[in-house]
Amino acid sequence: MAEKTLETLFYDTLRDIYYAERKILKSLPKMARAAQAPELKAAFEKHESETEGQIERLQQVFEILGKAARGKTCDAIEGILAEGEEVMESYRDNPALDAGLLAAAQAVEHYEITRYGTLKRWATVLGLNDAARLLDETLSEESSTDESLTAIADAAINAEALRPAA
Repeated sequence: MAEKTLETLFYDTLRDIYYAERKILKSLPKMARAAQAPELKAAFEKHESETEGQIERLQQVFEILGKAARGKTCDAIEGILAEGEEVMESYRDNPALDAGLLAAAQAVEHYEITRYGTLKRWATVLGLNDAARLLDETLSEESSTDESLTAIADAAINAEALRPAA
């Protein structure tokens, strides 16, 4: 059995987030279509283009490692996205839909923030400074997206969710 090191763990976790980002990229258009509030729809569309850039940065990290960019099934993101699908089905045509979509999106963001934060630290420890810089760039985007989603929720979405369905 091959020795398991921080480098191995870094690579496995990189594969995990690569898979996750690709799954997220596929789900964002569906979330944008489901969103009722124009500002939430716009946030999902903006994050879709950011996610494309994040995938490109991950591919650059794989190149730094001299490895092919390949994902590894991420059960965590599968579960989070399944919860988002459930919200879209259960709350369709209800004022609470957007609040549920926001909650699902923030669960995704929080998962990504933890992964990128960890990967950045490990890259630094491993002396992979270019990888750490790329991961930090994505970490900053994910944190900014999370803050934007909170602002959208606070501005109107959560209050709107209090209304009964028409």
